[in-house]
Amino acid sequence: MTELSSREAELVSAHDQERPARQLGGPLRLGVWIAGGLLSAYSLVVVFRPVEALEHRMTFLAVALPLLFLCYRSGVSRRERPEGAPATEWPSVVDWLLAAASLVVLVYPLLDIDAFRDRGSGAALTDLDIVAGLVLTALLLEAVRRTVGWSLTIICILFLIYAYYGAYLPISWTIGHRGFDLSQIVSQLYTGTEGFFGVPMQVAASYIILFTIYGAVLNYSGASRFFIDLSFAAFRRSRAAPGRTVTMAGFLLGTVSGSGVATTVSLGSVAWPVLRRAGYPREPAGGILAASGIGAILSPPTLGAAAFIIAEYLRVSYLEVLLYATIPTLLYYLGIFLAIEIDSRRFGTHAVAVDAPKAGRLLLRFGYHFSSLLLIVVLMALDRSAFQAVTIATAVAFVLSFLDPANRMGPKRVGEALAKGTLEVLPVTAVCAAAGIIVGVITQTGLGLNLADIIVELAAGNLVLTTVLAAVAVMLLGLAVPVTASFIIAAVIIGPALFALGVSQAEAYMFVFYYAVLSEVSPPTALSAVAAAAITGGNTYRTMMMTWRYTLPAFLVPFAFVLTPNGQSLLGQGPIGTVLLMTAVSAVAVAALAAATGGLSGLPERLLAAVAAVLLLFLEPVPIVAGLAVLAVAAAVHLVRRRRRNSP
Repeated sequence: MTELSSREAELVSAHDQERPARQLGGPLRLGVWIAGGLLSAYSLVVVFRPVEALEHRMTFLAVALPLLFLCYRSGVSRRERPEGAPATEWPSVVDWLLAAASLVVLVYPLLDIDAFRDRGSGAALTDLDIVAGLVLTALLLEAVRRTVGWSLTIICILFLIYAYYGAYLPISWTIGHRGFDLSQIVSQLYTGTEGFFGVPMQVAASYIILFTIYGAVLNYSGASRFFIDLSFAAFRRSRAAPGRTVTMAGFLLGTVSGSGVATTVSLGSVAWPVLRRAGYPREPAGGILAASGIGAILSPPTLGAAAFIIAEYLRVSYLEVLLYATIPTLLYYLGIFLAIEIDSRRFGTHAVAVDAPKAGRLLLRFGYHFSSLLLIVVLMALDRSAFQAVTIATAVAFVLSFLDPANRMGPKRVGEALAKGTLEVLPVTAVCAAAGIIVGVITQTGLGLNLADIIVELAAGNLVLTTVLAAVAVMLLGLAVPVTASFIIAAVIIGPALFALGVSQAEAYMFVFYYAVLSEVSPPTALSAVAAAAITGGNTYRTMMMTWRYTLPAFLVPFAFVLTPNGQSLLGQGPIGTVLLMTAVSAVAVAALAAATGGLSGLPERLLAAVAAVLLLFLEPVPIVAGLAVLAVAAAVHLVRRRRRNSP
C-alpha cells in the first residue's frame, strides 16, 4: 500500500477494526520500531530454524503484546506533546505498567518452559502460574478492547463466565457442563496450545507476520505505485474504463495490503477524482471503491488472515486454499466488471484522460514487481511451505528493489519495512490470542458440538435452512467483531453443524470465510463502504447498498458449493471438465444477477433474471436447463418491451 496522508490515516484508523491508533514520536518511536524490526527478523529466522510450538508462540506474544499497549491508546484520554507535533502521542503510566506486566507474565513461563508445560498437563499449577494466567487473560481482554472494541471483549468474558459457572445451568439444558475451577481454566488457556497459544496464535506468529513483512517490502520497493499506474494505463479509452481501472487497482493493491478498509482508502485517494471526472455519482463511486477494496481479502495470492487459519484447520497447504479461492474470486470480479459496464451506460460516464505511462512501457520497466508474487505460488507448487515461499519471495522483492534507484531498500528502508510488518500485525495478534479464549472454552466444555446439535435441530435437519441460518449468524457476528475473529468463532461453532449434514470441511470453512469477509460490506456497519463514503462525500447508507449490489455474487456463490454436489467444482475440486463447465454455468449466473440488479429496466424481466441466476447456481442438469430457459424468457421480454417503448 502506498504511504497514507494524515487524512487517509485517520480514515483507516476510524473505520478499520485492525489498525494502529497512536502516533509515537522521538526516542520511543525509534525503540518501538527497533523492537518491531527484531520481532520480524526473529519470525524470518524461525522459518528455517524452527522453534517448539508453545515456545515460539509465547515468545512472539511476549514482544507483540507490550508493543501493542504502547502503540494503542486506551480510548479514555490522549496525551500529546505540548510542543512540536501535536499529532504525536505518548503512552501513559498505565500503558507502561500494562506493557511491563505483559512482558513479565509471558517471559516467566519461558524461563523453564518444559517444567511449565509439565505442570499444566498434570493439572498441578502453582499459585504463581494461576495468578500469571489470570493477569494474561485480563491483559488480552484489554488489548482486544483497545484494538477492536468492546464487542469481542464482551464475547470473551461471556465464554469465561460460561466455563466457570456452566455447572450451575439446569441439567436439561444442552449447553450445561460439569464446571471448571480457575486452575483448570488457566491450565487450558495458558499452559498449552489449546487456548491463547492455539491455532489462531500460530497463524498470527507465522503466516500473518510473514505476509505483512512481505507486503511492507513490496510497498517500500515501489510495487504499490506501479500497480496503480499499471491499472490506469491498462484501461484508457472506453466509458467503463475508470471503473474497471479502480477494480483492477484494488485487486493488485490487495496483494500488498490484505485489508479491505486500508485498500479502499489508499485506492480512494487516487481514484475518486478520476471517477468524479468520469461522471460517476458519489454513491456508485463509493460502492466501486468498497467492492474493490474488499477484494483484497477475497483474492489470491494473499487473501486475509482467516485463509491462513483455514489451511491450519484443514491441515492442507496454503496453496490448496488459494486454489479453493481462485474460481470464486474470478466470479466476484466478473460480477463487478459487469455491474460497472451496466452503470457506465446508466450514468452516462465517459473516458478520462489520465497522465500515466503506457502499459507496455510500465511492464517492461517495472514488471519485475510481479515476479515475487508468482514466486510464492511456484514455490508452494514445488512443495515448499508457505512460510519458506513468502520468506524467499520477500528476499527476492528486496533484491529487485535495487532495479529502481528511487526505491532501493537500503538499511534504513529495510529496518522500516521489518518494523512496519510487526506493527501491522499487532491488532490481529490480539484478536487471535483472545480468540484462543473462545476456542479453548469450547474445546474444554464440548460447547461446539452441543451448539451444532442445537443449530441442526432448529433447522429440523434441513441443509438449506441450516446454511441460511449459518450465513445470517456469521454476518451478524461479523457486524460486531473483525473478520478474523468472526471466522474463528463461526468455524468452531457453525462448522460442526454443517459437517453433521454432510458438508465437507473445505466447503464449510470456505463458506464461513466468505460470509465473515462479506460482513465488511453488509449494512448496517459495512466498514469499507463507510470509509468509501467518507472519501466521496456520498450518503453512507446508499453507498452501502451500492457496495452490496456490486458484491452480490459473492453472497450467493458460497451457497452453491455447500448445497449442490457439483458445488465442489467451484473450489477447484473434481474432474477438470466438470470444473470448467460449472465455472462457465456460474459465470452465466453472475451475468444474470448483474442483469437483475441493473442491466434490465423492467421489473418482470429483472425478476425472471434473478430466478434464472438462482436456478443456474444449483449446478445440476435440470436446474441449469431451466435457468437458461428462464434467462432466455427474460431476454425476450426485455427485447419486446424495449421495442414497444421505441416504436412510434
